[in-house]
Amino acid sequence: MYRGSPGMLAWILHRITGVAVLLFLFAHIVETSMLGLGPEAYNRTLELYRQPWFKPLEFLLVAAVLYHAGNGIVVMILDFWPAAARAYRRIFWIGAGAYVLVLLPVAYLMLGKVVGLR
Repeated sequence: MYRGSPGMLAWILHRITGVAVLLFLFAHIVETSMLGLGPEAYNRTLELYRQPWFKPLEFLLVAAVLYHAGNGIVVMILDFWPAAARAYRRIFWIGAGAYVLVLLPVAYLMLGKVVGLR
C-alpha cells in the first residue's frame, strides 16, 4: 500500500524519468534518421531545437537524466551493500539535496536567457 514514503516516490520518479529519457532517445533516432532524407530535412529538424519554447523541454530532459542517473546510483548502492537499506531515508534526502544543488546551476545556464537572468 502506498504510504507516501521516499522510497515509493523515488521508485515512481525513476520510472517516469526512465520513460521520458527513452522517448527522447526515440525522437533523437528519428531526428538523426532525417539525414537519410537529405541535409535540408535534417536542418529543418534541427531548427526545432533552436526555438525558444524548446529550451524548457531540454531542461526537463537534463533534469530527468540527472535524476535517473543519481537514483540509479542509490539503487546500485542498496543492491551491492544491503546494510545501507537501514540508512535509506538519510541517503534519499542527501541525494535529493545533491540533486537540487546540481540542478540549480544547470537551470541558470540553460534557462537564464529564456527568463532574462543572463
